[in-house]
Amino acid sequence: MRKSIARILVTSVAAAAVIALSATAAFAAPTFSISPGGKYTAKASKTILTDNNSGAKLTCSSATAKGKLKVGKGLSGKGIGTVTASAFKSCKGPLGLVVKVKQVGTWSLNLTKYSSKTGVSTGYLSKIDAKLSATGCAATVTGSADATFKNSTGVLALKLVKKSGHVLKVSKVSGCFGLLNNGDTSSFAGSYKVSPKQKIS
Repeated sequence: MRKSIARILVTSVAAAAVIALSATAAFAAPTFSISPGGKYTAKASKTILTDNNSGAKLTCSSATAKGKLKVGKGLSGKGIGTVTASAFKSCKGPLGLVVKVKQVGTWSLNLTKYSSKTGVSTGYLSKIDAKLSATGCAATVTGSADATFKNSTGVLALKLVKKSGHVLKVSKVSGCFGLLNNGDTSSFAGSYKVSPKQKIS
């Protein structure tokens, strides 16, 4: 009788262990590979920041960015890269406003999934902090923005994905003629050609 009970207990423990390991594997965060990685530069043509509440748009004729990507295999998608500096040129808003955009701190690139069928990695930029300034207007935009990277083109594209939970918020508004208001959300769109060309999988 005791041997039977012992066998049942051993079997139960083993089964529980298998279930636990299976659950851990099922919910394990995906890992990624990057080549060549390291320092990069990126260039975009037109970029647009849109206030989702007022509809006001800030359009820049071009933009650049630089930073560093991790190198190797089995990399966590969180903080897989950085944007250490960025620049936005000829930025204009409504009412003919000429706006300057200044990056604050280091922004972080994160990946959440990869499709081998399309060669596209999905993720987002986080820790975004940018100061906007123009005559009679100043504001800060912080938060995160959705992003994808396509191996075949080498382009990092930023575009809002509805209900993703990644959002940019407007704060510290001074003036701005009602075009920007504290608490507004905003979305950013732009396509950056990354150099050297990267392969992410």
